[in-house]
Amino acid sequence: MPDSIPPQLAEKKASLQHHLRSLGSLLVAYSGGVDSAFLAWSAHHVLGDKMLAVIADSPSLARTQLADANAFAAEHHIPLQVIHTTEISNPDYRKNDAQRCFHCKDELFSHMEKTRAQLGFSHIAYGRNLDDSADFRPGQLAAALHHALAPLAEAQLTKEDIRVLAHASGLSVWDKPASPCLSSRVEYGRAVTPEVLQMIESAEDRLRSLGYRELRVRHHGDLARVELSRNDLANSLSLNDLDRITDAVRASGYQYVTLDTAGFRSGSMNELLPIASLLASR
Repeated sequence: MPDSIPPQLAEKKASLQHHLRSLGSLLVAYSGGVDSAFLAWSAHHVLGDKMLAVIADSPSLARTQLADANAFAAEHHIPLQVIHTTEISNPDYRKNDAQRCFHCKDELFSHMEKTRAQLGFSHIAYGRNLDDSADFRPGQLAAALHHALAPLAEAQLTKEDIRVLAHASGLSVWDKPASPCLSSRVEYGRAVTPEVLQMIESAEDRLRSLGYRELRVRHHGDLARVELSRNDLANSLSLNDLDRITDAVRASGYQYVTLDTAGFRSGSMNELLPIASLLASR
């Protein structure tokens, strides 16, 4: 049975459903993460076959993430279309400056606009929540340029709100760790290539096979900077654990492995960006 939710959160949920119903029909940019999955599930619940989830498949999407996204959509009978995007062929994307995410999302929303027109849907939307405006996210500019709606943010839903509602609705993604694209692991200014992305994906898969759940492998050329959750970090400082981590990451092609003593934090690559880059995206 679904868990009960606080009255204020129930009002936000009702506001979201009302907004979605008013849209008539909708394409949802879907990645399988908790935000986009909850939005797709909510839109399908309200609009039925008048909604379609769209996932962009490219080398920057980990195979495990694609499999999980497909499985969630199938479990809940959410109509899904997989499109193949080629942002990695765009020199502006490959050079990996502070606007990389803009070029990725610009291509995604361009595809979605064409699909929307071809299939006769009224709007496109994506899973931005209320907290996202506090982070450096140039993809939001691309969304605005393509008139993509943000129903979760419109309903004043925070990340924690969405997790609570997803849990109350019995959705398995409610506690899924955030997992942005593989390109976000590459230090700014270093070219994004399929080979680099494959190294990152392999290293993270190998670490997950050791039991680590919330992690990032940050790519600095021959060196991999491994971020683990604070709990995992505290339990991984024996020489045996460090050897297992080193062997797993080196098996993916890295020569050097370092364990970041600050632990996992989302968007840590952005900490090195000059303030001018951050302001330019707003």
